[in-house]
Amino acid sequence: MESPMSNAVHPQPAADSLEQLCSRLLRISTVGDIHDALLVINELNAHSLIDQFPEQIYIKDRRSRFVLANASTARSHNLASATNLLGKTDFDFFEQDAAEALFLAEQLVMSSGGPMVDLEHLMDFGGRLRWMQSTKTPLRDPDGRIVGLIGISRDITERKRQDDLRRGHARLLDMVARSRPLDQVLHALVALVEEELDDLTAAVLLLEEGSERLRYAAALGLPEAYRAEIDGVDIGPRAGACGTAAWRREPVICSDVLNDPLWENVRHLPLQFGFRSCWSTPILSAENIVLGTFALYSNAVREPTQMEQEVMAMATDIAGIAIERTRAEVRIHHMAHHDPLTGLPNRTLFWAQFGRAIAEARREARRITVTYIDLDNFKQINDTLGHAAGDDVLRALALRLSHCIRPSDLLVRLGGDEFAIVFSNPGHEQQGSMIARLEELRAAISRPFVLEGEVIEVTCSMGVAFFPDDGDTPEALLAKADNAMYVAKGGGRDRLKVWQQA
Repeated sequence: MESPMSNAVHPQPAADSLEQLCSRLLRISTVGDIHDALLVINELNAHSLIDQFPEQIYIKDRRSRFVLANASTARSHNLASATNLLGKTDFDFFEQDAAEALFLAEQLVMSSGGPMVDLEHLMDFGGRLRWMQSTKTPLRDPDGRIVGLIGISRDITERKRQDDLRRGHARLLDMVARSRPLDQVLHALVALVEEELDDLTAAVLLLEEGSERLRYAAALGLPEAYRAEIDGVDIGPRAGACGTAAWRREPVICSDVLNDPLWENVRHLPLQFGFRSCWSTPILSAENIVLGTFALYSNAVREPTQMEQEVMAMATDIAGIAIERTRAEVRIHHMAHHDPLTGLPNRTLFWAQFGRAIAEARREARRITVTYIDLDNFKQINDTLGHAAGDDVLRALALRLSHCIRPSDLLVRLGGDEFAIVFSNPGHEQQGSMIARLEELRAAISRPFVLEGEVIEVTCSMGVAFFPDDGDTPEALLAKADNAMYVAKGGGRDRLKVWQQA
């Protein structure tokens, strides 16, 4: 008896036959009629249409052997022709476990009589891992017996990659929105990129504020020695891919580090670790200010694919958002806790730091010295030279005081022309030696300021109190130092008074 395929009629298709036949073939997934299936496939074969489908289309018998397949199925199995598939099973092409899973799934379709619809599974086609979405439905003869199955499999690798990227993109933006530390966001970004791109190593460098150098920020796959080499690299017109990208404010593609003139002075850095190509994109702020660079390294001599360039663009966008968000938060935090004129801690931050200093001094049985400083003739400066000159004096004085104290000491502008300093006395420093230091400080304040060619004379009155002798709270100590300062002013100004002497 001839097969239904041999008896099929082959009408000349209309202009839109490909669309119509595709729709009919997909409907077979729910009908499973062998005559309709073979008729459609005969029509497709008769007009060489079946091979135009990008999907894999195939028919298997009850033993899961191929009895028909299109060109896409052959190509996916690295075969020149679909005839090379006939009579073979998945065990001829895949590892035992993968082939067995396919076989059992198909046998279940044919034994149950129910279709398998849009199953997603990962397949290894000769070393090429591809995500497939397969629909398989049983085929029946005229008596209703199941004689095989028809399958349609689509390569959804790109869709899965896009889905993974979107999910990763959303996770990173969520990290930014939740104010996660910048280093965590950048490391997660690098991990996402390296997971999505094969045989590439990603790195983020940040432009050091106030300098022309790039500092290491995140690079999970770079050797530690290479991270150390690129940490602090200068930007410039011939400074490798990253340094040049930051200099030009545009992407730089170096397909061969060995022969690229941009690497002339630094090509030994990547080559010693096996990197032959490097592609870098500047990370820019909304105002087009360089924040850093994002780079991809490859051990092969090549240029990035379109997909790799799209991933780089996504990565630089997210990195820019994260960096700007972090720096904005730093600025906001600084503004909330620092004096806008001098940049010194304001009262809020000062009281918190003062409280911690007392707690530490109490625990370690140390003394603390508190001094209250008020300029003697500041109103005269404002009246004669103007408030702008007065502001310049206050900024200059804050800088001078900062240079006169240690990192462990606290300096604050309390308001107007009033300052306070909390000295954390090291060891068993005695009161007499602290007073001598404060007299030196008062003398330093009294040195003339030269601002825009104008010589400005400034003196101050200072009051001093000691912990634990004069109080054990920030409020009590500062109040007594303030009171001593007023005694100094009342005594003729330009002098220092200690609370116990007030």
